[in-house]
Amino acid sequence: MDSIIIIIKRFLYAHVSGPYQDAVVTCLILLSIAVMAVISYYVCKWLLYLLGVIIDKTPTKWDDDLFDHRFMRVVSQLAPAITVSRLLPAFFRVHNYDYVHWIATLATFYIIWAATRIVVIFFGNLYEAFYKRPKFRAYAVKGIFEMFKLIAVGLGVIVGISVLIGKQPLAIITALGASAAVLMLVFRDTILGLVASIQLSANKMLRRGDWIVVNRHGADGEVVDVSLTTVKVRNWDNSISTIPPYTLISESFRNYQPMRQSGGRRVSRSIYIDMNSVRFCTAAELAALDSCGWLEGLGVDRAARQVNLALLRRYLERYISHHPDVNAKMLHMVRQMEPTQSGLPVQLYFFTSHTGWKDFEHTQAEIFDHVYAVVAEFGLRIFQTPTGGDVMSLGNNCGPFALQMKTDNTQ
Repeated sequence: MDSIIIIIKRFLYAHVSGPYQDAVVTCLILLSIAVMAVISYYVCKWLLYLLGVIIDKTPTKWDDDLFDHRFMRVVSQLAPAITVSRLLPAFFRVHNYDYVHWIATLATFYIIWAATRIVVIFFGNLYEAFYKRPKFRAYAVKGIFEMFKLIAVGLGVIVGISVLIGKQPLAIITALGASAAVLMLVFRDTILGLVASIQLSANKMLRRGDWIVVNRHGADGEVVDVSLTTVKVRNWDNSISTIPPYTLISESFRNYQPMRQSGGRRVSRSIYIDMNSVRFCTAAELAALDSCGWLEGLGVDRAARQVNLALLRRYLERYISHHPDVNAKMLHMVRQMEPTQSGLPVQLYFFTSHTGWKDFEHTQAEIFDHVYAVVAEFGLRIFQTPTGGDVMSLGNNCGPFALQMKTDNTQ
């Protein structure tokens, strides 16, 4: 390489003469270097195009995601900068040209900047590749990849500054160490977010697409983005809640994603029975229940020795277990709770096979519509606090009786 450069310079000085010989030779050398930089760019671009064609034809899709066209384009931009940074010092090492020195310095700085950008794009492509594959989606936590991007950018900035000012990178790091306290204050949220993102990823606590509830921040919806400093939640009213990641670590939040994946969503609701209606059924009532098939597997004789509330609980358990939208593999029961002043609570506890909100509400409403309608068939009443209409009806019913009592007293 050195011999070729010497031959070129001798050739130029032998064929260029005049009072401006050095200036003309310098211009010719710079022009030649510029032409070689352009040629190197297109040669590298052509080679990378061939490499891209080979990558597209490979059976695996990992290389397609990692080495996309944007990545190849940035790599091709390194070729002219490397050409300039190598040839300029070689041609002008003998003479002291300040502007040539600065051109070489800027070319080296550009190489560092392009290399940093290549690393950042690579980690971005790696994140997208992980997120596209359900098997690895749990590891596609945006905060982790942003951490690596931040480290790459930080190293690139330190090395780039060291090239511009002519100092060693270690000296810059030492100077930064003296201002660590200031950096801690400036990048407090970033550092806390970085630590929180690592914890959220390591413990598999949160990922994009999860349904979470954070009561303190009024968030109730799906996670749409998990970055280094924020977690964005699209609430069910389509508003966006922004939460710092470290808040999810220092405080509690509820993640409903395991419920979605389990195949069952819980229903735990009670109806309140008027305790004055709890009794033994009459023979006519038992015959009517048996004709409807609501005493299946029990019979009239055995049912006659049981209370109507027990018959209702038995029937509801059988109804829930055979309902097509109830997950019968999960726990389901109808149980009696502690009596209250509002009546006797009878709780229905089961899991629907649909976890989507709309289907879940429809299934729950359908089951309880049937429950409210069937209670009276067992001779029971649902407790309800008297309304204004009930009071008026009572007054109307008692009106003639009160008038008769007043007439009798007058006579």
